[in-house]
Amino acid sequence: MNKKFVSLTMAALLGFSLAACGSGGDSAGDADTAGDAKQEESAGASSDLANKDKPLVWFNRQPSNSSTGELDMSALSFNDDTYYVGFDANQGAELQGTMVKDYLEANIEKIDRNGDGVIGYVLAIGDIGHNDSIARTRGIRKALGTGVEKDGDINSEPVGTNTDGSASAVQDGSIEAGGKKYVVRELASQEMKNSVGATWDAATAGNAIGTWSSSFGEEIDVVVSNNDGMGMSMFNAWSKDNDVPTFGYDANNDAVAAIADGYGGTISQHADVQAYLTLRVLRNALDGVDVDTGIGTADEAGNVLSEDVYVYKADERSYYALNVAVTAENYEEFTDSTKVYEPVSAQLDESSHATKKVWLDIYNASDNFLSSTYQPLLQNYDDLLNLDIEYIGGDGQTESNITNRLGNPGQYDAFAINMVKTDNAASYTALLNQ
Repeated sequence: MNKKFVSLTMAALLGFSLAACGSGGDSAGDADTAGDAKQEESAGASSDLANKDKPLVWFNRQPSNSSTGELDMSALSFNDDTYYVGFDANQGAELQGTMVKDYLEANIEKIDRNGDGVIGYVLAIGDIGHNDSIARTRGIRKALGTGVEKDGDINSEPVGTNTDGSASAVQDGSIEAGGKKYVVRELASQEMKNSVGATWDAATAGNAIGTWSSSFGEEIDVVVSNNDGMGMSMFNAWSKDNDVPTFGYDANNDAVAAIADGYGGTISQHADVQAYLTLRVLRNALDGVDVDTGIGTADEAGNVLSEDVYVYKADERSYYALNVAVTAENYEEFTDSTKVYEPVSAQLDESSHATKKVWLDIYNASDNFLSSTYQPLLQNYDDLLNLDIEYIGGDGQTESNITNRLGNPGQYDAFAINMVKTDNAASYTALLNQ
């Protein structure tokens, strides 16, 4: 994919298949003509709506059952202007698994560090109840042949330590490369949760690689992580100095830069497209225009996305950005993860898109991807889309740390919610139903 960007000079405070939806007018001019009256009528009217009727987008963490993965359709259809924005987790998970497998095959002679014929990898799992984490764990195990079926899908449970290959949640896989057959074994995996309950915890991952390496370091040939935050923690703590390829997910700036120093690769989940979609679906609802405006159908400023960067699944009321593998071959195209996506970088005219106030939370202000990539992108797009956003940073542990700061929803025109736990949508909708 030829990924094009354009830089915006502005300060940043912090740092899931189908054809794309294509409803709407036949041209930008038709859409503009058809929508003018509706826009004028709706301008400034959102604050007159009951909170339960205001536009709502769930993003990054899809309302779902953390045990089964079943989508919470009551939350996803809370009102007519409710949607989810994320990325295609299964496509991305398969891509990460393929990236690791391809790397092993291309570099097999230097991968088996101790020459025992076993390619041993360790896996940092972010959150055992998070759909994205589950998908990524399954993607790695599927690609490397270490997956074991459970309840109709690959088991995504952590195995603890499995240096002897006896764990029931995984099995030994195999790979043929360089004219030789190798065993592939998941030596260890665990959920990276800290002592106060925060998941996807980078410090915990750094400590884990320290423990693993001191116990069976010579057997570790590859390090894999559900995200770059944990991946970079393990890379910096051990694998960089020991020339052990490490693979993550998110294409954070530091991880992309580290590819030059031996980081094996990462996956871009097109955060630039996700951030735009997060705010664009709200902007369209606030303007009273078709939800596809500026997405699959060009708006009057020319903003439009192509079908190769996102999909819309109407039955799930969800927009999913597509993923791209970032490796030594193309990493220089991804060195700034906070640049907005060029095809949707045009400023909207405030005379027809009046400024509206949005309440938006980041579930964990310390999360590397959300704070250093996603939020800066949101802050770039909020100006382009004329949205006055109040950004709320959570502690990554408790829902109440966020919901307690939504005490007066009546002062906002729309809401963008990033939950701590995917089961907890009702904690937010209950506030909007009051």
